[in-house]
Amino acid sequence: MNKRIGNVVIVGGGTAGWITASLMAKVLGKAVSITLVESDDIATIGVGEASIPPMQPFNQALGINEAEFMAHTKSTIKLGIQFEGWGKATDSYMHAFGGIGKNFPFCDFYHFWLRARAANKGGDFWDYSLNFQAAKAGKFNHLNQIPGTALPGLSYAYHFDAGLYARFLREKAQAWGVKRIEGKIEEVRQCKTSGFIRELVLQSKEVISGDLFVDCSGLHALLIDKTLNAGFEDWSHWLLCDSAMAVPCAHGNEKVLPYTRSIAHDSGWQWQIPLQHRIGNGLVYSSRYLDDEAAKSLLMENLPGKALAEPRKIKFRTGRIRAPWTKNVVAIGLSSGFLEPLESTSIHLIQTAAVRLIKHFPHQGIANEQQDAFNQQSKIEFERIRDFIILHYALNERTDSAFWRHCAQMNLPKTLTDKLALYKSTGKLFREDEELFTEIAWQQVLIGQGLVPDDFHPLANVLTDTQLDDLFDSLNTLTQQTVKGLASHNEFLEKFARG
Repeated sequence: MNKRIGNVVIVGGGTAGWITASLMAKVLGKAVSITLVESDDIATIGVGEASIPPMQPFNQALGINEAEFMAHTKSTIKLGIQFEGWGKATDSYMHAFGGIGKNFPFCDFYHFWLRARAANKGGDFWDYSLNFQAAKAGKFNHLNQIPGTALPGLSYAYHFDAGLYARFLREKAQAWGVKRIEGKIEEVRQCKTSGFIRELVLQSKEVISGDLFVDCSGLHALLIDKTLNAGFEDWSHWLLCDSAMAVPCAHGNEKVLPYTRSIAHDSGWQWQIPLQHRIGNGLVYSSRYLDDEAAKSLLMENLPGKALAEPRKIKFRTGRIRAPWTKNVVAIGLSSGFLEPLESTSIHLIQTAAVRLIKHFPHQGIANEQQDAFNQQSKIEFERIRDFIILHYALNERTDSAFWRHCAQMNLPKTLTDKLALYKSTGKLFREDEELFTEIAWQQVLIGQGLVPDDFHPLANVLTDTQLDDLFDSLNTLTQQTVKGLASHNEFLEKFARG
């Protein structure tokens, strides 16, 4: 444990492996030697074709030019996720990125909207979301703030080809000194006394030794689970979906939407993710309520364009590895746990885990305190995202299938029930432990799926009725004028991202 860490071996390429390799190479430089072992014969899931806004600063930290990234990965802009049929079967709302309305000290804008709503005023909550209005109009430009105001502009993420992103990062990482070894792992050798991983033996009989191993082997979890048995915390009693069918299709029309669609079905939900060259599609479902053939048929019948391949099934187990840093192995990506792609968090969890490893890097040897801190931070991050995903299922008002009735009636984690109880009683939401999703994100899902609090913050009464009306009118006008001045999403892609 006190051995100086000089050689890092990453097991598995794909998105997780090359994100980790590129960040370590960029940040740690020549302080360590980095080797990545992968086999072209082992297919990757290609986790995620959609991201969330923190991907921007991550790419910037790597020194990646945005236009180059978008051209290489066939990216489009993502302004939010539209949820269709998640409250009632006919409902639709968007989790739009960025702010809504105007910030007030000690009191979120939506409390003022709740006050207006109680008087049958204020309009729709998303009238005051620049991201939502731009998304529905199919428009986008880089815009840090609304011109002539201090109000924030557009917050955005990307839709992109995960396989192309991994190849893009592979080129960068190798240029920065990462050594790639092609081959399949045949044997994992451990120290007989400590249990630490010492060596990997490839089918070619090449032996690779290391001081620290990063398990990016995906759902196979070769080191962290198959070798070290680090323990798995199963969350399938809260998140019933355990399977997915995925297939790309051609664009059905020339207009490329700047948002993801999440469409609820009887036993799960379907994603539609528009890229420059195709649309990514998938059906996430519970095998308890829908068999594979029926899932395949449902997906193929609901494609927005011609299928470009045969559907591919992905089987998964929702939950997390209890100790993603065990001995001298750190699990990053799907090897550390799986949360379904409902809120596009898979890529983000890879990035934050890689950053966390950099912050806790065991330069002079592995200490228990480092492992404990890493594992605790990972636990909190996974649990907070888990709660936000469960929220979508728990708030459904559908009675048309056994799947949705089960979701509406299931017991929830205490962390989520406590949050919901406070919100329902007082309208208050608090972001805890640096959790990923903001209060505005929670507000949109809660309001979008019909849960409105019984009260609002008393500070919302500081404005007179006239001032409140003027506030909403001015914000609405600003939003609409700003959207009118934006280029279309297609125009932006043509000028900026086509390469």
